[in-house]
Amino acid sequence: MGTLRGYLGAPFPPLAADAALADIFQEIDEDVRRERLQLLWKRYGTYIVGAALGILLATAATVAWREYRVRQNQAQAQQFLDAIDLANRGDQQGARIAFAELAKSAGAGYAALARLQEAALAAKAGDTAGAVKIYDQIAADGGTDRALRDLATLLIVQRTLDTGDPAQLSQRLAPLMADANPWRYSATELSALLARRTGDTAKAKELYTKLADDLQAPQGMRARATEMLAIIGG
Repeated sequence: MGTLRGYLGAPFPPLAADAALADIFQEIDEDVRRERLQLLWKRYGTYIVGAALGILLATAATVAWREYRVRQNQAQAQQFLDAIDLANRGDQQGARIAFAELAKSAGAGYAALARLQEAALAAKAGDTAGAVKIYDQIAADGGTDRALRDLATLLIVQRTLDTGDPAQLSQRLAPLMADANPWRYSATELSALLARRTGDTAKAKELYTKLADDLQAPQGMRARATEMLAIIGG
């Protein structure tokens, strides 16, 4: 194509002609896109606005829910601290009632902590059976964090070490002695005490040696294990 007359009839050189064509096609393309967008907006504009509002409402609801949860957690934390304050001031019965009420109304985390405190106060008051009953409820509650459930199991064994069935107590401790369990050292020490209770000196030595040699174990526990080995001839 040699020449092309522009909008005023002036001739264009070949390269300029190509550029002019490109500009014309771009203008046409933009017009088409504009018309298409207008058509789409007429058809779907209401839905687009609705979707945008839906996103805004969902975001607002999420923010509001988070703020509610923060306020709720703060309220539960204050209730927990108030119950502890009652216990510290000597009102054991009032503290037990406060912890029991919090356990019923709070979320899973504070509910479990409240029940643990309630059980500890029961044990302190000499109500071992009541404490063990609460610990059993925590240990069996699938909605409670695993670490707290295992702690409850550990405390059951601790409270019934001299009176419970050694075989059953050892069976409950077995999963807690896994390498990844945060309570493994306490579970190992209690298992060693159970072995001593049943006269299984060899097993007791094995467990105490394991504790004494573990550099990751708490220092106090390692020291007790070393003392027990000296006593039983390890």
